[in-house]
Formats: sequence, structure tokens, C-alpha cells
Amino acid sequence: MHTKNGLVCLCMLENSLVRTPHNGMLYCIDGTLQGFDGNKFLKLGKGKMVTYKQYYQQRHGIKLQFERQTFLKGKHIFTVHNYLDRSRIPSSKEPGNRTCELPPELCSIIMSPICVSTFYSFSFLPSVMHRIESLLIAASLKSMHEDHCTQNVVIPTVMALEAITTKKCQENIHLESLETLGDSFLKYAASQQLFKTYQNGHEGLLSLEREKIISNPALCKLGCDRNITGFIRDEKFDPKTWIIPGTNCADRILNEEMLSSSKKVYDGGIRKIKQKTVADVVEALIGAYLSVGGEIAALSFMAWLGIKVDLEYVPCTRNFAVKPEMYVNVRKLESLLNYSFRDATLLVEALTHGSYMLPEIPGCYQRLEFLGDAVLDYLITLDLYKKYPRLSPGLLTDLRSMSVNNECYGQSAIKWELYKHILHSSPGLFQQILRAVDSFEESPSTVAWESETHFPKVLGDVIESLAGAIFVDSGYNKDIVFKSMRRLLEPLVTLETLKLHPVRELTELCQREHYILQTVFSSQNGIMYCTVEVKARGIVHKETQSVTNKNKKTAERLTCKAVLKRLKESMSVKANRSLV
Repeated sequence: MHTKNGLVCLCMLENSLVRTPHNGMLYCIDGTLQGFDGNKFLKLGKGKMVTYKQYYQQRHGIKLQFERQTFLKGKHIFTVHNYLDRSRIPSSKEPGNRTCELPPELCSIIMSPICVSTFYSFSFLPSVMHRIESLLIAASLKSMHEDHCTQNVVIPTVMALEAITTKKCQENIHLESLETLGDSFLKYAASQQLFKTYQNGHEGLLSLEREKIISNPALCKLGCDRNITGFIRDEKFDPKTWIIPGTNCADRILNEEMLSSSKKVYDGGIRKIKQKTVADVVEALIGAYLSVGGEIAALSFMAWLGIKVDLEYVPCTRNFAVKPEMYVNVRKLESLLNYSFRDATLLVEALTHGSYMLPEIPGCYQRLEFLGDAVLDYLITLDLYKKYPRLSPGLLTDLRSMSVNNECYGQSAIKWELYKHILHSSPGLFQQILRAVDSFEESPSTVAWESETHFPKVLGDVIESLAGAIFVDSGYNKDIVFKSMRRLLEPLVTLETLKLHPVRELTELCQREHYILQTVFSSQNGIMYCTVEVKARGIVHKETQSVTNKNKKTAERLTCKAVLKRLKESMSVKANRSLV
């Protein structure tokens, strides 16, 4: 056959990659088209018919010299996709692209032989190579820590990759689950360390010191000091800008940098990463070591970062010279908690509100609440992580959010009548608790977020302080704490009972459907008002709810719940109409 390369054998053209110089296009040749040549008619728009010979003459100014040659069946080269993109929907038409008719004399052979399926497989290479590069980056980060680690713990490279991959990459793995786990452990480890260190320190001091350890700025600095920032994957892969590894490129000059006497890396330049992103990756790496090697491995990694904590039990010096039975019903409470206290004064401390000031009771529940909050958060998060080991990223965060919150704890405090044991001297607080109890009894709910009740913070605080009391009394035995508190918190949230917080559910619905969402707060005479307005396809859905005590979060939750109900009813009506 006559081609741009001269006279060539048909076998060279079949299964080849060619270029047509007149338009600069590339095609894969997948055989010939019998019956097609320059004299074959081509159907144009408006029913007009011309021969291929006439078409090339009129359109491109090319006169076919070999008009009787059989045309080639060409396919446009395949588009290179990001096959790591979790949102990409594979097309059932791949690789069956539309074919076009090509005169052989207009084709210049670039590569032969190469079949269409082989060329199609090349389109996967950028994604495959990018994943391999990413795994090598994760392996390098692992080895940095292993060089300084005394513990014989090696986390899988895939898990390290998960820990350094953010949501922005839009891949099927990202750090959210590990970050949730690491965040809860870090908070627990820091809290119990501070509780031991500052045995006479009030809750405000403990919270301030904890913030210095676990805040985003603090974790970001630790991550930067250990050069973790260079390993973070925070951009979606674009195969169109991908550079083949080893290619010399003026825009990509790598500088050699020594991380230690035995470790060197190649620096590709400077990029901007948010402080929170670095902190999230640090927490995710802690979660990865915790998941594989347990608490000792996580502590080892934290020590490498510069966070010095231990989990050893240190007896606390206590100044409660009171007879617990004079203030609380010890037997009743021990029965409820299914735990017998060695030092029942911890029960008194755990149930004493700040308004209850007696000389013989030197402190309130705030220190134990500080500790119990972190312990409960960690135990529930760890339980969920173990229960659902293959949970998709994000769901663990949702389960944790629904399990660890003031509404959930407050509901338990009312259900088990723990509010009756709180020691306080505040008439206002008493009225708040009574209103919450009456409201909950009128409309009980197994899901705290669905309840119309506003739970005073003290109810949730007492659940946390009791967990802290058991933790201290048992010698920091987390299993005993979880066994005792689990009964109070049941039924625990499962995947089957998971329901998003109304505020988040409404926000995500509006983002997904491109609705306009507006929220306005106002307060008057001790009452908090929240108005939520959603403009959905020309229809305005507006609700206003009010709660006492200026509780902004409760007002927003109840209002969003009401708007969601209206929106869902509206969407349901439209769906039914479309079916008629």
C-alpha cells in the first residue's frame, strides 16, 4: 500500500500507530475497511453526498493519488485518564472508540506492530507509575522513623500511604479514618499524662497545657521539624502534567538534601500546605502505628516526633477527707456502674458541680471530666475501628461524632437517672435539668440528635467525670472503664443506626443539589432564635426554632431538622409526581 512512508506491506499498516500530517492527528489502525476507497460516497450534513476523493479535495486541498486503495480502519488514540480518581465512572465503551476511514496515502507510520488493546493498556501507565511513586514516598517516610525506632514494629507501606494521602487527592484511600483514631489516642495520652503531672492543677490549666501538645499549630511544627511535610500527598493526580520518572526537565530540578548521616532525599521545590493538613497527617501516622503495633508503637512514634508521654499509672494525692455515704448513694451508683470503688470519694468528686461549695469538698468534677472525656472518646473510637476494620474513610468519623457528644451522654444521664445524684446549689441549673427530663420523657429517642430535648452540659459532663473516676480508681484500666460505661451508653451506634447530624446533613444536601442555604441567629430575653432558609429550585423552605439559655447549637440542630423534613417531603412529592 502507498503511504507517506512510501510503499509498505499491508501487514505493517495493520496493528500500527499512524499520524496524518494534514491534521496532525494520531490513530491506531485496526485493520482495513473492505469496500471503502476514494470513490465511496460520504454523507455530509443536510443530506449532501460527496465522494471521499471530493471531500479531501474540498476540505483539505488534497488530491488522492491512489483513490482505489482500500481505506484503513482508524481509531483515535485513547484519552489518558486518572484511574486513581474514586469519583471516575468507568465507561462501558472503553476501549471501543468510534472508528474513522483513513486513506493509506495520508498516513505516516510511527510505530508498528502494536495492536489497539496494547496501546490502550499504555493509558494506564501514568496512574500505575504515580501509585508506585507514591508507595515509594510512603516507604521512605517509614524508613525515616524506623532508623530511630527501638520497637520492632513495621507498618504496611499501603497504610503509610493512606496516612499521608488527603481527601484532595480524591482517591479510594485517604487519611480520615486513621486521623480520627490517632486524634483520639493523642488526646487520651496527653490528657492522662497531664492529669498525673499536675495533680493539683484545675481543669483550665490542664486544657491549656493539652492544647500546647495536640493543637494544629503544635502538631504542624512537629511535622515540619521531622520533614513530614515533603511526603504529604495533597493534590489530585493529573496525568496530563505527569512527567516520566528520570526525564530531564528544566522545570523540575531536584536538589539533594541529607535528612541524616545515612538518609538523603531529593527536594523538588517549595509548595504551600495548610497547617491543619500537616496536623492531620501527623495524627493519621499516629493512628497507623496504633492500628498495627498498639499503644507502645504509637507512643514510640510520638516520642520520635517529640511528644514525650507514658501510660504508666501514678497514684494521685487526694484531699477528700469526707465520708462518701453522707453525700451520695454509693451502693446505688456502684450498682448502676457495675463497679465497686476502692476510693468512693472519687464518686463524690465526679458528681460535684462547681456551685456546690463546702469546705470538706475541695473540688468539683472538672478534673475528672477532663480525663474521662478523653478516655471515653478514645475507647469508643477504638471500639468502632476494631468493629469495622474495612470501613470506608469518613464513616468512622461519622460513627464517632454520633457516639461521642453531649446529646448522647445527656440522654444516658437522664435514662439512668444519674441527674438525681448530682451535687449542686444552683436553682437555675435545677430548672434546666427538670426541663430536659420532662422534654425527654415526653418524646424519648434512641438517637440523641433526633430528640427535641436540649441537654444541659452538666449531664454530659457527669458521664465523662464518672468515666474518669473509674479510670483513676481502677489504676488506669481502660477495659474496666469501657465495660462499666458501655452499659450506660447502650445502644451504641452501628452502621445500621448511623444518622448524620441534621446540620451536616442539610449542609451536604444543599452543596450536592446546589441549593442556597442561609442561617441567622438572634437572642432576646434569654432565648436563642435560629432561622434557616433554603432556596431550592425556586422554592423557599424557611423555619425558625427557639431554645432557652441561649444554646446556639441546639437551636441550629432543631431548625435544620425541621427544614430537612420539609425538604424531604417536597422532594418526595416531586418524585411521586414524576412517576404518575
